[in-house]
Amino acid sequence: MSTTIAKPRPKIDNVNRGFWENARGQRLSVQRCESCSDVHYPGSPVCPKCLSENQTWTPVSGKGTLLSWVRFHRAYWDSFRDELPYLVCLVGLEEGPLLVSNIVGGDPGENAIGSKVEVVFEKVDDELTLPKFRIAQ
Repeated sequence: MSTTIAKPRPKIDNVNRGFWENARGQRLSVQRCESCSDVHYPGSPVCPKCLSENQTWTPVSGKGTLLSWVRFHRAYWDSFRDELPYLVCLVGLEEGPLLVSNIVGGDPGENAIGSKVEVVFEKVDDELTLPKFRIAQ
C-alpha cells in the first residue's frame, strides 16, 4: 500500500490572500501601493517604499525574464521525491518584482538565462493554484 506524503502548502493569511485568490483565477498579481504606486512582491502589510498600509493586489502581465534557474536532484521534502529532478527559477517580471517559482515544459537549456518566460498555472486542488513559468514561444 502506497502512502502519499502531502506537499508543503503556503500559509494563506490577510497579507497574501489576494495573491492566492488571483492565482486561483489564473491571474498573476503583485502588491501595489495606492499611495506611491510602488509594485512589490512578496506582499507586505506596509509598502516597503513609503510605509503606507494602503496596499492592493494588482494583476500583471505574467511575462518576464529568466534570471536564474537550478535543477534539484535531491528531495529536501519527501513529498517531492517523485518529481526529481525538478526545476526552480528566478523570474524578473516585466513590472519589476522578482518571483521564485518552477519552470515547466522542459529543460530550459544552458543558454536560457535572459530568455523571455510566461506564467502558466497548475491547479493543485479547489483551494490552491500555483503560478509556474515556461519559456515563451
